[in-house]
Amino acid sequence: MTALLVVMVMQPVWSSAKRQQSQSSRIDQLREYVEFLAAKLPARSPQSDALKASADYIHGIFNRYGSSRLQGYDVPGDQQHCGGRFYNVVVEFGPGTGQPIIIGAHYDSFDGLPGADDNASGVAGLLELARMLAGTPLQSPVHLVAYALEEPPHYRTPYMGSMQHAANLHGKKQAPAFMISLEMIGYFDTKPGSQTYPLALMDAIYPKHGDFIAVVGNMKSLLLTRRFKKAMLAYARLPVYSINAPSSLVGVDFSDHASYWAYGFPAIMITDTAFYRNQAYHTSQDTPDRLNYTRMAQVVEAVFGAVVGMANAGH
Repeated sequence: MTALLVVMVMQPVWSSAKRQQSQSSRIDQLREYVEFLAAKLPARSPQSDALKASADYIHGIFNRYGSSRLQGYDVPGDQQHCGGRFYNVVVEFGPGTGQPIIIGAHYDSFDGLPGADDNASGVAGLLELARMLAGTPLQSPVHLVAYALEEPPHYRTPYMGSMQHAANLHGKKQAPAFMISLEMIGYFDTKPGSQTYPLALMDAIYPKHGDFIAVVGNMKSLLLTRRFKKAMLAYARLPVYSINAPSSLVGVDFSDHASYWAYGFPAIMITDTAFYRNQAYHTSQDTPDRLNYTRMAQVVEAVFGAVVGMANAGH
């Protein structure tokens, strides 16, 4: 029984196949994107005017590679929430019909802090994926979405950008094939003990150093997690681990993928494990100089290879 539980949680994948070549992700460009978002643009706070500058920046870069659009929505203001008009930024690749694979990342930061890892890293990954997807033959549509308002005070409210996007899909009865949330993909640490976990016994089956990327799903996404992890491993130049667990395990539902779960859509998170590794999480120390852009590029390459492979295999 214990062995079965470990298999269900970890989703081990064995493959003797030679690693496939993915399209290359640009290390210097990822760094430039993160630095611009985290240090040069207005603070990515839940103030509509300040956050619009980031939306416009993302919109402009998406437009280099496809026809980008803004999905605007209104948030009422009160003592707890900053009101105004906010925007998701969307660009679509591949055919105009069929169930899309959605890859998303939130572009706001906690309390207007730099948020280099959280989540300029995920947005940088989206921007680089846009370049890599442009001109790539796809049998199924792939949509990239940069979300507003993932962070408090709008976290777990209908005003999260991802909730708005998922609700829109649900209302139109346009179920995605699945959704991938890029949530903090830039911080890596090879020191022993640099990786922590929500349960003490987890360090007996997962690495004790934070030099891997994780695929995270709930118990309903067992098959999706396993398939996407296997697809990533075919291209990955870094270790890839996974976990399937209920939302009661702290962190499993701490990002935009949970918005899609709320509507019954399959979704997973790709993450460096956030505060279980990065001690600068939600502090002013989460700055661009702390990130590993070589590893980040390897994550983007593995995600790209996995998505294109699954899109062209009918998911």
